[in-house]
Amino acid sequence: MSTITIKADRISQVHISDGEWDLALEKALDGRARAAIIVSETIASHINFEIESDTDIHIFTIPDGEEGKSSRTLLKLWDWLGAAGFTRSDLIVGIGGGATTDIAGFAAATWLRGIDWVAVPTSVAGMVDAAIGGKTGMNSDYGKNLIGSFHSPIHVIVDTSWLTTLSDRDFAAGLAEVIKCGFIADKKILDLVEGKELSQIRNDNDLVTQLITAAINVKASVVSADFKESFHREVLNYGHTLAHAIEIDSKYSLRHGEAVSIGMVFAAELSHTHASLSKEIVDQHRRILNNLNLPISYEAQAWTRLLPLLSLDKKARGRTIRFVLLEALEKTGRLDSPGERELSAIYERVSK
Repeated sequence: MSTITIKADRISQVHISDGEWDLALEKALDGRARAAIIVSETIASHINFEIESDTDIHIFTIPDGEEGKSSRTLLKLWDWLGAAGFTRSDLIVGIGGGATTDIAGFAAATWLRGIDWVAVPTSVAGMVDAAIGGKTGMNSDYGKNLIGSFHSPIHVIVDTSWLTTLSDRDFAAGLAEVIKCGFIADKKILDLVEGKELSQIRNDNDLVTQLITAAINVKASVVSADFKESFHREVLNYGHTLAHAIEIDSKYSLRHGEAVSIGMVFAAELSHTHASLSKEIVDQHRRILNNLNLPISYEAQAWTRLLPLLSLDKKARGRTIRFVLLEALEKTGRLDSPGERELSAIYERVSK
């Protein structure tokens, strides 16, 4: 088991292993009188919860995916915590994909103004993105993750054995966040995946561990430098400005990583026009993402619906819409409020 330390609002330990998540959780529970385990429906079917601990464990199951990140779920969760009498010395544990750890973390941040919590992400996206960095939250009818807080888990237990529960689609969607880290901060990630198809990566556990560890290190470094997203942390949103709009437009029928894949190609094309990013790197985006069976285009007729949704992005300031650009591999920039006509022209390059 290897460990990565994140120094943000508190010190978080990210433990990376293969098949030892239960042992790590038992250590995290040590000394706690009570723990609430919040788990997604699908993952609940894979766990027997026979954890060797003196801790009194309570289990709360929530819907899978974005449906679990609703105000309805959170209200039920708060009432459940209250009925069980959870106190500040107790612990919340979120086991599941990114949506589950997001809502578990937000519940922990808001219950009694903040109690400790532990994230056990079970998806690639959860392991490299959602559970890392202390962002917690839920969705609003007006946008994704618009309601939330910064509240780091004390432990993140990353165990690659969970990845056998994923479909190829979900595995690939998570890799989109890994690829993003490669473009913005660690080109060795791109070298590891270049020329490989999804099956080649998925069947090589050593490679998967390398990729996940590298992506976590990227995010840990950024978060430790800028926990509350004053400016530098925005680089982690490369490709996300359009991606969040696409997620809303698709009514979340697209996975987050699938939308990010399209958003990265859009951001690369925008970077080619505004930041002199080479055509070769733009093409590299398409090649790598396409090899992973990820979408790189979206409906042409959707643009009029997507444009107003861009203003809901969390990087927006007033009427200023901000895009993270790529000037070169491992070198990012920003672009504020490009014209609608120009954005439309760029979108044509990623539409179908």
